[in-house]
Amino acid sequence: MKIVVIDDDPTGSQTVHGCPLLLRWDEQSLSEGLHHPSPLLFILANTRALGPKDAAHRIRAICTALRQAKASLGLEGWLLVSRGDSTLRGHFPLEVEVMQEELGPFDATLLVPAFLEGGRTTVDGVHWVQGVEAHRTEFARDRLFGYRNSFLPAWVEEKSGGRLRASDVERIGLAELEEGSCPGDGGVQAQQHLVTRLEGLQGNPVVVVDAERPQHLAALGGAMRTLMEPRAGHRRERPHRFLFQSAASLLNGLANLPPQPLGRQALADLRRKRIGGASAQELKQDSQHSIVLPGLVLVGSHVPLADVQLKRLLEQPECGGVELQVPQLQRMLEGPMPNRLLEAMEAAWEEQLQEVLVSERTPVFFSSRREAACRHADERRALGVTIARLMGRVVARLAPNLGYVISKGGITTHTLLAEGLQLGAVNLMGQLLPGLSLVLTPGGGGDTPGATGRGGIAGAERLPVITFPGNLGESHTLVEAWRWMEGMDHLDAR
Repeated sequence: MKIVVIDDDPTGSQTVHGCPLLLRWDEQSLSEGLHHPSPLLFILANTRALGPKDAAHRIRAICTALRQAKASLGLEGWLLVSRGDSTLRGHFPLEVEVMQEELGPFDATLLVPAFLEGGRTTVDGVHWVQGVEAHRTEFARDRLFGYRNSFLPAWVEEKSGGRLRASDVERIGLAELEEGSCPGDGGVQAQQHLVTRLEGLQGNPVVVVDAERPQHLAALGGAMRTLMEPRAGHRRERPHRFLFQSAASLLNGLANLPPQPLGRQALADLRRKRIGGASAQELKQDSQHSIVLPGLVLVGSHVPLADVQLKRLLEQPECGGVELQVPQLQRMLEGPMPNRLLEAMEAAWEEQLQEVLVSERTPVFFSSRREAACRHADERRALGVTIARLMGRVVARLAPNLGYVISKGGITTHTLLAEGLQLGAVNLMGQLLPGLSLVLTPGGGGDTPGATGRGGIAGAERLPVITFPGNLGESHTLVEAWRWMEGMDHLDAR
């Protein structure tokens, strides 16, 4: 069974490993991705960076390409997941409604926002963020995706403008999932009850799913796999079809992956090395020729947690900060000849980052923390994309001489990969820390689906990039990730 995940930013693969993440959805990329042996395929749509109209257009284009690829490959037995933010920010229900139009009909849309690794749970239909009701957190006050309800049926009604009524939203509670996760005959019977419950869904209602422990999502995933398998004597006019709007943790339950093969140290050891005067073959014979390349930290996220994490990192004497001053950038964009001035600014930032590298410190490239003054949502989105593109271009020019990049913020990371490094896909290797994935850019041999013959920045092959969500971790987590990649005693990060 293939699980196709349309992800609204590049950090949603933060609980799984060993699968391709596509940054393009042309026929060749999709064909290679669907043929990959992993049960998971991610398509990084980056729609959270877009306005509603553009987001709908992009999802429609992806669905059209998927429908054509599915038909040409004869693909059967697949699940579609719209991966969204575990703090309830994003284009819901817009994206799942477009998917229903293009790839439906679906029997039900299951809403599963629990991200257990990040302390986000759903209990009795109420969504919690590290023990606080979601609507009481800073995320609910987001200027673009804010909301007033933590009780998910009410949240569905709110986000749909009343088109989807809270009274019509169904729920699968902890009790059903708890019983289905128990061993023994009782658990088997409860699992069958869960299968029967899912089997009875029709007409595409929204179904809120509770989750407090991994076993709850494993029970749901086991029931779903049972339901999707062909069964003797069981005939239906068409296969069961389900659509998921979920955070990352559900994917573990659906895919039932083996343990991550690379541990934390092995992932950190993927840091690139330079061959000092030796060919690749000679390096294999004499490892003393290798020189460890420096890293770089990129911070674009502006949630308060990211501000605290950045402050802690800049306090490290081995790091040197280079700030992109947003107010200055805004004035430049509104003035005459902005393109020429931007080129000069990019050159200045690159020079400052090079100076930090020459001083044998880790450069930290970040946008100023003060929130920009914007007249409306479209202007705010456009400014965010402009900043991400500027930062991505600068880092991409440095990439051939870097050993790793830590990129914090979904829009920032997507723009770095897709536009800065000009990649068609990356390989997801695993998690360096809970929720922090390490992806590897393709090598020269086209070892990543979607990357064959697609260019990319010369000399940046097999560059490890840590995709760091803006809303994840504790105050010390960014320092801890940096220390792991630097081979330091990570326990001092606190």
